[in-house]
Amino acid sequence: MERRKFLGYTAAASAALMLNPFEGFAFTPGKKIRLVLVGTGHRGSSFWGSNLVKSFGEVIEFVGLCDINPGRLAYVKDAMKVNCPTFTDYKKMLSDTKPDYVIVTTVDAEHDNQIVTALEMGCDVITEKPMTTDEIKCKRILDAEKRTSKKVIVAFNYRHSVHAMQLKELLAQQRVGKITSVDFNWYLNVYHGADYFRRWHGRMNKGGSLWVHKATHHFDLLNWWLNSEPVEVSAYGSLEHYGKNNSFRGTKCRGCEYKDQCKFFWDITKDERLNNLYPKNEQYDGYLRDGCVWSNEIDIYDKMSAQIIYANGVTVNYSLTTYSPYEGWQIAFNGTTGRIETWEDIPYLQKTADDQANRHAMEMSNADDAIPGEFREILVMDNFKKDYEIFTTPKIKGGHGGGDIRMQRRMFVDKNDNPHHVMAGTREGAMSILIGIAARKSIELKRPVKISELTELIPMSKRF
Repeated sequence: MERRKFLGYTAAASAALMLNPFEGFAFTPGKKIRLVLVGTGHRGSSFWGSNLVKSFGEVIEFVGLCDINPGRLAYVKDAMKVNCPTFTDYKKMLSDTKPDYVIVTTVDAEHDNQIVTALEMGCDVITEKPMTTDEIKCKRILDAEKRTSKKVIVAFNYRHSVHAMQLKELLAQQRVGKITSVDFNWYLNVYHGADYFRRWHGRMNKGGSLWVHKATHHFDLLNWWLNSEPVEVSAYGSLEHYGKNNSFRGTKCRGCEYKDQCKFFWDITKDERLNNLYPKNEQYDGYLRDGCVWSNEIDIYDKMSAQIIYANGVTVNYSLTTYSPYEGWQIAFNGTTGRIETWEDIPYLQKTADDQANRHAMEMSNADDAIPGEFREILVMDNFKKDYEIFTTPKIKGGHGGGDIRMQRRMFVDKNDNPHHVMAGTREGAMSILIGIAARKSIELKRPVKISELTELIPMSKRF
């Protein structure tokens, strides 16, 4: 038996506004927020570029764009339809433009350099996740923020989705008692998953592995949902599918002699925007956006699992797969009085089939409207009861379940809207990446790694 309850998006917890990381930002009413962007690749130029101009042009203005690739920089300025100077010298941009804050969307391993420089030059910062890639760079950012009294916001957009927020509300209500353990499985399909291995993300020294670049999304959700912080991580991982694990390899997909026999062949020139961003400008920096997924230089893991112990006693079992037939995730929270289960985009659990080849591209839109007739489901089961409840939320077609546009709206328009402390700062940024860093070290050292080995931050059993 089941009892259904429809949950529309609410701000039931919007009274919980304390500790908003934007408190103290110097915005002048009636004056546009001055932004600069460093890193004009796909994510920077779209989500933090064109989308901002389109959705929030009345309240923000770009006063500078910066990239090491002058060709890409010129293309992005034109594509964003902005009239601002461009720079290949980051410090000169900050000095000349004096922005309200800097948006950092460069290679992950360089985030600390851009963040610390901006803070020291008197700017506030919004950085893409992950905040950085190792514990030393993490400490550098934390120290700089404390020393300069400027602010850093980490853009954890998944928190802001309708689905994630409603799950958070059920957990905050202790609907199934005290949570004791969690099972969390994330699946990347052979289209989106493989794409990480074509790019700089496949190099440990660039993205810190998918433990940090990708899974920081998931670890932050866990930290936020559980309202606690990690104390110890045990992990396993290997590179068993991509990279060296093939009998043939090329340099890039374009012109590859094996394209007819490689299932991962991808013609980037068919995507006009990506072709303009990368192949047409690769002569400036040598970056190949369609690199071979079988490259011997790939040194990250493609199969990962971890056990995370939290300060409040919760144990999490987590896994990440990078070559699944479908893309989605499943999670279950075991509590003292019941269990909560939910999922996204698991084919046999939803009514409609997804176009797996184009799924990621469609999700990256900035749409905010619901898909008619489609819903996310959250199952709540109580111990010793035969029936259960299904809470349904609207399925949003936009990026990360509508989280993208909602996060940006809270940043630039509704800066006092902070339900369940959804806005994230450097502590949240640190605690998410430290799980990934600890997982990486656990594999290397073949032992559990305590978070206290990596940071002076003391994990809290209850964050708020």
